[in-house]
Amino acid sequence: MKRLLFFLLCTWPGLAAAADDAPATGSAWQIATQTYAAPYHGVTLANGGIGILPWREPLSIRRVMLNHVFDADAPHGISRVLPGLNPFSLSVSINGRDVAETPVAEWSQRLDMHEAVLYTAFEADGKARISYDIRALRNMPYAGLIRVEVEALDDLFLGIANTTDTPGEYAESKCSAHEVTVDGTRIRYRRTWAPSRHRGTVVSASAALLFDSALPVSQECSGERNRLGVALKKGERFSFDLLGAVCTDRDFIDPWNESDREVIYAVKEGIDRLTARHSELWSELWQGDIEIEGDDEAQQAVRLALYHLYSFARAGSRLSIPPFGLSSQGYNGHIFWDTELWMYPPMLFLNQGIAESMMNYRIDRLSAARRKALAYGYRGAMFPWESDDAGEESCPTWALTGPFEHHITADIGIAAWNYYCMSGDRNWLRKEGWPLLREVADFWASRAERNDDGTYSIRNVVCADEYAEGVDDNAFTNGAVVRALQAAAKAAALCGEKAPAIWNTIAKMLRIPRFEDGTTREYEGYDGRIVKQADANLLAYPLGLVTRTEDIRRDLEYYEPRIDAGPAMSYSILALQHARLGDGRKAYELFSRSYRPNRVAPFGVTAEYAGTDNCCFATGAGGMLQTVVNGFCGLEITDRGIIQLPSALPPHWKRVTVKGVGPERKNYTKENR
Repeated sequence: MKRLLFFLLCTWPGLAAAADDAPATGSAWQIATQTYAAPYHGVTLANGGIGILPWREPLSIRRVMLNHVFDADAPHGISRVLPGLNPFSLSVSINGRDVAETPVAEWSQRLDMHEAVLYTAFEADGKARISYDIRALRNMPYAGLIRVEVEALDDLFLGIANTTDTPGEYAESKCSAHEVTVDGTRIRYRRTWAPSRHRGTVVSASAALLFDSALPVSQECSGERNRLGVALKKGERFSFDLLGAVCTDRDFIDPWNESDREVIYAVKEGIDRLTARHSELWSELWQGDIEIEGDDEAQQAVRLALYHLYSFARAGSRLSIPPFGLSSQGYNGHIFWDTELWMYPPMLFLNQGIAESMMNYRIDRLSAARRKALAYGYRGAMFPWESDDAGEESCPTWALTGPFEHHITADIGIAAWNYYCMSGDRNWLRKEGWPLLREVADFWASRAERNDDGTYSIRNVVCADEYAEGVDDNAFTNGAVVRALQAAAKAAALCGEKAPAIWNTIAKMLRIPRFEDGTTREYEGYDGRIVKQADANLLAYPLGLVTRTEDIRRDLEYYEPRIDAGPAMSYSILALQHARLGDGRKAYELFSRSYRPNRVAPFGVTAEYAGTDNCCFATGAGGMLQTVVNGFCGLEITDRGIIQLPSALPPHWKRVTVKGVGPERKNYTKENR
């Protein structure tokens, strides 16, 4: 009766208490929950190649996401990232009854961020204790692993079935069963494959069930499913593993056989070696880390943000991170300014390999940006507001951001210069950075218009504050252009090239509007209306064009009450500036607003907007990490490398340490004295 009551409390909406939006329990590295009730949003397990989203129901995987693999969202529609075929669909039955349909008691989940593993345990119908853990294998970016152990609480017959789910984005799938013997090891596995509906992208998923037991186990492997059956007496245990791999013709000419090979390799490599290597690679990632002493909640939240960015990217991939990473199809999986302004800066400080891949993503698509500039009557390179894998504009046609939110081209130029400043790699600058910066500067030289008084304007843009469309001389756009042109001129000098004089002329004479009292005016004619997100305030950080304390403070006081309940990252940038101004208390208030209202139970993954469940918002994660790295700890990238500026911590923080910074992996500390 006690177990039945627990089940009712966990699942009956009228009885279940709503979970708090903060993680219930845990530590600096782990987040745990025993609340089965709604609201619930799973935490993504990803390895930079695929993302796996588990849910609360026993053994459920809601979806698998692919990195930069696209189809159209409709016939002749825009690009949209594909969910993968899901080879991790797993069901367990006890005496013929699926445990997902039985009363669940003593349910718990625990995310280990250091190891990137999600652990789940529960009691099924009073007959068995089941525990399992899930990994998106860091050492195999197209593969995942589920490990399951069952303890019989009574005599029972255990049935196990693995199938592959095919999302609606695909045409009809096909499947086949295979068996190979390698060095005496018999490997039985399934393969499922399908083309996407509109562009015919081929995805192949292979899976194998593995077990090592002295008990007699029946196995049936067909194309549709792989089944195991075993009789257990009370007290006996049975464990098994599910290995799955998802490959596409974006990455492989032959995804069919490659998904098979990956499973066969993983089987022969052995589960223990696979998981050990996975843990080793995650330990290497955590060399770039943030430690907060005196605030366990903030420590856990910052680690979760960093965990997500590390999960969604990988060094050497030459890929970037969309706003929702590898968790969903949010914003169609496109690449925005979210990368260069919000997610890239913390990676630049904490993981050079990932930062380089994010930069290489743009370099590889420079020719597409040149074609876009040509199509719209400009010189140089004009990067798309929403980039798909081809680097072409993928913004929905109803949105003016696609044709008019041009600041992204300056944002990318600034990111390239900052990569050089951090790495000091002159060879990279000469071969990769300078060609990109030259094209960026040429674009702005053709985009800016000379006024009668000798100043320059950039007209008819969508601002970073996207409520403002078709305006002239947007503060952030023009400020970013100034910095991009200056960077291009400096890169030219370092590479022995001569920069056109017009670059420096425009950088010096580009108009940035101001009110009579000196407050930065968001754009020409701006009248104080509500703004969607931080815009003019970005001139203080990251652009460094507003530098006097009184000017920064005036801009903060003016715009903070005018920012709408928009995406979370605005408060991050305001908090950062207050920390640098020496007001740790105000900085902490705004830092908390950058993530607390947006958390979704039970793990505290953050949504883009407070009160919604559109998780996991990687852009917001990048913003809050900048608050700590560049605000509270005061780190700044300059032409001469990293410096540490004066800053203030929240009063209750004892110390913050940013570890593994830059190519030399230095540690920087700020203490409250």
